[in-house]
Amino acid sequence: MVAPPDNDVLWARALHFRHDDGSPGLSGVSLGVREGEILAVGGPRGSGKTTLLRCLSGLLPAKSGEVWFNSVPVHTMTPVARERLRRDRFGWIDPAPLLVAELNVWENAALPLMLRGTGRRRAKTAALEWLERLDIGDTARRHPEELTHAERQRVCIARALAPAPSVLFADEPTAPLHRIDRAHVLRTLTTAARSHGITVVLATHDAQTAALADRTVSLLDGRRVHTLHLPPLPGTAETEGLAACSLSV
Repeated sequence: MVAPPDNDVLWARALHFRHDDGSPGLSGVSLGVREGEILAVGGPRGSGKTTLLRCLSGLLPAKSGEVWFNSVPVHTMTPVARERLRRDRFGWIDPAPLLVAELNVWENAALPLMLRGTGRRRAKTAALEWLERLDIGDTARRHPEELTHAERQRVCIARALAPAPSVLFADEPTAPLHRIDRAHVLRTLTTAARSHGITVVLATHDAQTAALADRTVSLLDGRRVHTLHLPPLPGTAETEGLAACSLSV
């Protein structure tokens, strides 16, 4: 077992995972994520993006391979230790807005802080700050059933950012939003991450979303790939347009 490079806050080597039905989720994926970097994981639906984020965050133990966080081996942690790591150091945004129906908006946004032991007043202040940044401060005392789908997703994003996680895992975080809302929320998320030094691993199949990241890695059928666009040969009609091929790395 070799420790990862010092400047990588997250590092994975040769991750393999198979789903319960036997289909491959990841096939030998390796990557490093630098501290403070916004990394987009691109690829079509079913390419392994969500599986990779779940393995990197410790939600889903890989069948084989290594995952390191700040030079600590996540792959050897006990389930309890991984759960503590996710609670104290990681944030997560799902594609679907999942909120606690019995809690109002600011309580939902403050929940991770209160679970860490942060006092109610301090947690509320942090939650309200992020709700305001995401233009839903006026919903703070409402309950989830009173919100639109897009508003609920903004609450989930505020909930993930309020504890100032070391790493934020965002799995298609703006999928439920309209185009204009999507652009605003993504700008807020990326600006906040850069200003607070939060490392972001962002799964997306949308090229415009990926363009906001510092770097993109692409998956196809559970493997990392590079897509090369080859120019046509001059003077050959059958090669008009661009030919593309994918190479595993």
